[in-house]
Amino acid sequence: MTTAVATPMVRAVALRRDFASGDGVVNALRGVDLTVERGEILAVRGRSGSGKTTLLNLLGGLDRPTSGSVTVDDRNVSEAGERRQIEFRRTTVAFVFQTFGLIPILSAAENVELPLRLQRVESSERDRRVHEVLGLVGLAGRANHRPAELSGGEQQRVAVARALAGRPRLLLADEPTGQLDLETGRTIMLLLRNVVHAEGVTAVVATHDPMMLDIADRVVELRDGALI
Repeated sequence: MTTAVATPMVRAVALRRDFASGDGVVNALRGVDLTVERGEILAVRGRSGSGKTTLLNLLGGLDRPTSGSVTVDDRNVSEAGERRQIEFRRTTVAFVFQTFGLIPILSAAENVELPLRLQRVESSERDRRVHEVLGLVGLAGRANHRPAELSGGEQQRVAVARALAGRPRLLLADEPTGQLDLETGRTIMLLLRNVVHAEGVTAVVATHDPMMLDIADRVVELRDGALI
């Protein structure tokens, strides 16, 4: 009897991204090969300008490579048409950004509910899932507070809950502690690790924060657009 071997959640092959800049070209990524296993938390280290955000944008289908390919959950993201790209971003991948990205006029619960509305989830299931993920990040008691009434750390917790609400297979986090103080940042990273494992999600976190070295399952480094 043969045992099926699970394919990686993410596979990038010879990934290259060039941008025009004046009369020249900026080589943001230079032939990156990367594999992320299912359920793994991978930290991508690198200084500002090293290509971390470009890499996440390509993995998440927000941008297309100049050459090379990206496969996520057995689908070729880099060659998908616009409609399939939108469906992929709606159902398979979720993002957490440095700037939180919450809608100011909505409560924490309403912000978390947004991806579920886009997925046309029924009202009763939306309410149940919002309560579940806010509880997961320790904010069940702050559900009706708007972003201005929350601390920076609490806003980032809401952002994590919103990202997880639609049950994505892949979570991409771009400098998620960049606007937080040291202690709050560490709390968020520990929370991120715990909820990602609890939800069975694969995560790629771009960071220059040394705290991620202790929290991630594996760490790679980008330097001038290349993995070292």
